[in-house]
Amino acid sequence: MSPSAADTPTLFALHGLGLSRRLFEPLIRELEDAFDVVAIDLPGFGDERDSPETSVEQMTALVIRRIRERSPQRWLIAGHSMGGKIASLVAERTMSGRSGLFGLAGVVLLAGSPLSPEPMDEERRRTMLGWVDDGPLDEEQARTFLDQNVGAPLPAALERQTLDDLLRTSPRAWREWLETGSRVDCSGGASAVPALLVAGGADEDLGEDAQRRTNGRTYPRSRLVTLEGAGHLLPLERSVEVAAAIREFWAEEAGTAPFVPADAARAIASARTSSRVRAVLADRALADDPHYAPQALTAAQLTTLRAIAAQVVPQDGPAIDLAARVDAQLAEGRGDGWRSAELPADPVAYGLALDALAGFESAADQDAALRDLGSRSLGSLSAEQLSAWFEDCRVDLVRQWLAHPASLARVGYDGYATGGDTALIPGFRLLGADEREPWEPSTGSHR
Repeated sequence: MSPSAADTPTLFALHGLGLSRRLFEPLIRELEDAFDVVAIDLPGFGDERDSPETSVEQMTALVIRRIRERSPQRWLIAGHSMGGKIASLVAERTMSGRSGLFGLAGVVLLAGSPLSPEPMDEERRRTMLGWVDDGPLDEEQARTFLDQNVGAPLPAALERQTLDDLLRTSPRAWREWLETGSRVDCSGGASAVPALLVAGGADEDLGEDAQRRTNGRTYPRSRLVTLEGAGHLLPLERSVEVAAAIREFWAEEAGTAPFVPADAARAIASARTSSRVRAVLADRALADDPHYAPQALTAAQLTTLRAIAAQVVPQDGPAIDLAARVDAQLAEGRGDGWRSAELPADPVAYGLALDALAGFESAADQDAALRDLGSRSLGSLSAEQLSAWFEDCRVDLVRQWLAHPASLARVGYDGYATGGDTALIPGFRLLGADEREPWEPSTGSHR
C-alpha cells in the first residue's frame, strides 16, 4: 500500500485578500520535490479579477470544482488569510461527504482567517473600504496595505509583484470580503482533520493569540508554529520556514496514513458513493494522532494493546493505530452488539485483561504468549474469561483494520460504491466470476 513516486501528494493553495496565486511562487520552489503545489486564483483576484462570484460561498464552490477537476489521491489544502476561511470550508464539506471529494489529509493555515468572524480593527476596516469607493486601489493605497502587513520590507521583485496584484484586485471582491466575508460566521463543531497553523509574530490581527482563540478551537488536532518577526504575508516573507513546517507536518502526521490507491479513491469520490458513506470513509482515512491520549484505557494498557495489535494484525508500510481506534470505540460505547456472558462490560474486560498482560510488550516470544492465553488464569480473569476476551479483542482489531479504505482496497471490496445520493440505486450489472464493472477499482493494483 506504499505510494510510488508518481503519487506525490497535492497541496492546493488559496491566497489572501488583494493577492493572487503568485503569492505561493516562492513556496512552490521550496516544495517542488515533495508536493505538487496547485495555487488557485480566487474570484475577484489575479486572473479571476473579472469574476463576479466573490462571496464566500461562491469562492468555496469554485475551489471544490478546481480540486475535483484534478482528482487528487492524497492532498492538503492551504489557505493564507482570507483563503484560510475558504480552505476550512472546503475541508468541512469534504469531511461531511458533500463536496464529492476524497483524500484530504490535512489543513494548513498561514495567518488564516477563521470560520468565525475575523478579528479586525474596525477603524482599519473602514479605511480599507474607503480605498475602493471610486474604483481599484491606487499605488499609494496598495503600498500602505503592503507596509501594514509585513514584518520587514520584501525584496524588490516580490514587492512589485504584490503591489501589482493589489492594483488589479476587483473593488467588488475587496468590498465583499471586508463587509461580508470576513464577518460571516461559518463555525460549527470541532474538526478531526490534522492542521498546521502558522502565525507571524508581528501580525496584529491574525497572529499567535488569534490563531489559538479561533482556528485552534476549530482544529483540536493542530500544531501552531509562530515565526518571530514575520508579519501577515508569510508565504512571501518566510517561504523557507513555512515550507519546512509543511514538510514536517506531512512527515510526522498528515502523511502517515496508509495509502488509498487512485482508482479506489476515485470510486469513493464518485457519485456512486453516498455522501454519508463518503464522510465515514474520509474520517477513517485520516492519519492517526501521534499524540493520541487514551480515553477508556490507561496509557500503560494502550501500550500493551498496541503490542498485541502488532501480533494480531501485522502491518507493512504506514500503519493504522488499531489500538487507539479500539480505545476510542470503547470510550464511545460502540461495538458489534455482542459479548460473552462470562465477561463484564467491554471497557472493564479490556482493562482487566490488559492489566493481567502488563509487560507483554517486552515479552521475548509474544506470539507464544498470545497462543497460551486461555490455558490458565491471569490476574482476576479465569482461563475461560481470557479466552473469550481475546476472541473479542481479535475481532475488534481486525474490524478496525478492515474498516480503513486502504484495507478495503487491498482486499478488493468496493460494495460502498453502489448507492449514491439518488433514489435510483445503481448496484451491479455484471455478476459473473471475475467480471468487473468499468467503474470498479482494479484489485491487481493493490496486491
